[in-house]
Amino acid sequence: MALCLGNISLAQDITAEQLLDKTIAFHDPNGNWKTFDGSFKVLMKSPSSSDRLSTITLNAPKQQFSLEVEKDDDSYGYHFEKGNCTAFLNGSTEISEEDKKAYRLTCERGVTMKNYYTYLYGLPMKLKDPGTLLDDVVQMKTFKGKEYLVLKVTYEKGVGSDVWYFYFDPKTYAMEVYQFYHDESKNDGEYILLEDLEDINGIQMPKTRAWYLNKDNKYLGTDILTKS
Repeated sequence: MALCLGNISLAQDITAEQLLDKTIAFHDPNGNWKTFDGSFKVLMKSPSSSDRLSTITLNAPKQQFSLEVEKDDDSYGYHFEKGNCTAFLNGSTEISEEDKKAYRLTCERGVTMKNYYTYLYGLPMKLKDPGTLLDDVVQMKTFKGKEYLVLKVTYEKGVGSDVWYFYFDPKTYAMEVYQFYHDESKNDGEYILLEDLEDINGIQMPKTRAWYLNKDNKYLGTDILTKS
């Protein structure tokens, strides 16, 4: 009981902003995310599909982003130069309408993928972005047998509609789990378990991310991060 009361007190003694600052200090101690200029690879392993290797290249000061996906015998992706988008397939930007449809190679899809990778691999720093709403109350929750300090995050209209929960180790403030819902009352959405760390340009990024459905704990797949 004393341990439980101590943990409740720990959650009450820290504000949402203080918790966010502490976890950013753990993952990005030198503030490198804002000036990130580098690349990394993400291997996606899923029981329902063949392996997919994605190379992400980001130059934040120049507003450049590239994604190259290698899957089966094909290579495809997008390059963004500020607001300009170019799609490519197997080294060529001349892509037939049939192939655009087959590989979903539209710039709208490219924007979605750019936002996906910069958000997830920019966490927890991305929680400082405009339009992000931190719940005032830091919660203490037990997840998979471990107690965490938890931030609830929502977004302004036009920024995002999902509800997110971020779970941090109460001693190190490392981010170890995150979870999102489209409609929390339906227990939909997913949770993601983070393990190990990879140093990418001085940022401590989660090395492995295992994805599960909230409703039945169904395993969806694992992302494995490596340096390029």
